[in-house]
Amino acid sequence: MQSTFPTTAAGPSFARRFATSMLTISIGAASLTAPALAHAEGQIRVAEQFGVVYLLLNVARDQQFIEKEGHKQGLDIKVDWLRLSGGAAVNDALLSGAVDIAGAGVGPLLTIWDRTHGRQNVKGVASLGNLPYYLVSNNPNVKTIADFTEKDRIAVPAVNVSVQSRVLQFAAAKQWGDKDYNRLDKYTQAIPHPDAAAAIIAGGTEITGHFGNPPFQEQELAGNPKAHIVLNSYDVLGGPSSATVLYATEKFRDSNPKTYRAFVDAIADAARFVSANPDAAADIYIRVNQSKIDRNLLLKIIKNPQVQFKVAPQNTFALAQFMYRVGAIKNEPKSWKDYFFDDPATAAGS
Repeated sequence: MQSTFPTTAAGPSFARRFATSMLTISIGAASLTAPALAHAEGQIRVAEQFGVVYLLLNVARDQQFIEKEGHKQGLDIKVDWLRLSGGAAVNDALLSGAVDIAGAGVGPLLTIWDRTHGRQNVKGVASLGNLPYYLVSNNPNVKTIADFTEKDRIAVPAVNVSVQSRVLQFAAAKQWGDKDYNRLDKYTQAIPHPDAAAAIIAGGTEITGHFGNPPFQEQELAGNPKAHIVLNSYDVLGGPSSATVLYATEKFRDSNPKTYRAFVDAIADAARFVSANPDAAADIYIRVNQSKIDRNLLLKIIKNPQVQFKVAPQNTFALAQFMYRVGAIKNEPKSWKDYFFDDPATAAGS
């Protein structure tokens, strides 16, 4: 499934884009409910979403790093790629057996880790890097999260599951106390990033806020003079943090050790490639996603000093502690290692 990301022009109407996107996702989700056949070493199905945060997957796909690392393990690995929107859809796909590796935010990881604790035992595989997420609004009256009112709607990829939703709740807890952590939930609405960005750029819709990710947040800031940053995820989480991660079931990891090793090594290969070749990485992103994004804007994102492409998760534990504290997860993680698999590639995590 390919996608065309919004440019700084509004493009098709928000209503039509959203309806089309929801139809596509509904059809895809329906197909995921069918039981999946077990498979042996040498096959892997990866679920990704929208945005530059998935650049390492784009590069691994384009450069065939998974296949190349598979050859080192004596395997001819067949890789299937599936694109979804929102952590809820990704988690459903993983639990239904439709995918082997899930790509989503730390929020969805913690939710599914908690839900499968002692059963499927889903845990993190690797980070896709540290990238700041912005809550952008085109409402001039909204300068802080305290300024949102009943007239505003905040787009997030998945309500109460996505990392954007959880970071917004964390910010609300810091603003009004843990008992009011969900104070802004009533304003949130699940909308895929491309459609939400189109709405913010165009204006004139009920969507006045979008907690997105690169490149959509940068496109919004460039495409609408009223668009401005209300919240930066780094400020909420206390510094650079791994907002988007990869995760899998314990069964897949244990049953496919060579395929799993090849996949993790391939993501590490991709991280080194992007860090050393940002221009080539930008071209890969545009090619793989058939994106119409301005290349200079994309390069600015990739080269942003606040962006770090590495596979070891960073600064995830504060969000985990918050989610346990407010009852969003029932199992208390004692450290980040509780919800990530033990692996040399991620040993320096936090």
